[in-house]
Amino acid sequence: MKVAAIQMVSGTQLEANLRAARALLEQAARQGAELAVLPEYFCTMGHKDTDKLALREAHGEGVIQQFLATAARTLQMWVVGGTLPLQTTSEDRVHNTTLVFNPAGECVARYDKIHLFQFDNGREQYYESRVIEAGGTPVQFDLQARDGHSWRVGLSVCYDLRFPELYRAHARAGADLMLVPSAFTHTTGQAHWEVLLRARAIENLAYVLAPAQGGVHENGRHTWGQSMLVDPWGTVLGQQAEGEGVVVSVLDAERLRAVRQQLPALTHRVL
Repeated sequence: MKVAAIQMVSGTQLEANLRAARALLEQAARQGAELAVLPEYFCTMGHKDTDKLALREAHGEGVIQQFLATAARTLQMWVVGGTLPLQTTSEDRVHNTTLVFNPAGECVARYDKIHLFQFDNGREQYYESRVIEAGGTPVQFDLQARDGHSWRVGLSVCYDLRFPELYRAHARAGADLMLVPSAFTHTTGQAHWEVLLRARAIENLAYVLAPAQGGVHENGRHTWGQSMLVDPWGTVLGQQAEGEGVVVSVLDAERLRAVRQQLPALTHRVL
């Protein structure tokens, strides 16, 4: 099955971001992707954290969700909306939410980001908890490929990558593929992005697909990019450095089976 990691350099204007996302999704569809995953904050990278509040939507309605549903239906592929701001019970908080749409345009899974990024090195400061309300539940969904093979997919977002227990929970639930839509900073991405992605793939004997924001944004933020697909052996199968682009690679069910048979580490878990 072909899958696509969509890399963006999102700006502050929703309509422009959605146009860019649609063009990249169309490119993925033309290349035969059955699943395309957008990056975290694909719909907005605001000037300040509270800009997300103006774009929040109720689950099941809104411009961004309609965009995702329409893209999935018209392009006839699975579309994962990296993250978008969904309402909470608080007026000054949103969930940072991943939504999954099947080729019929139906929303079949929702994951609210569990771990909220905090970083302060004296030059850069990020405190997601100021505006984002954390989720608390790992989520998987089943994807039926065109060839009839079923893939169990585990959801995660960006900073979650530093918490291997979440990915182990996905592995225990039978995940074959783990998605990591992200907006890693240039500073942390340069140091940790690839090694963490490869580690999550290796230790869980699963594919990891990680679409990212990648470049210098309108708000001045610099994201790392390097969107990629990693196979269960830790091999990077496809990668995009900076700038907009589409990384299309292949998930091989036989390769997954062979690696797990040769190195049955998942059956050796003790703790």
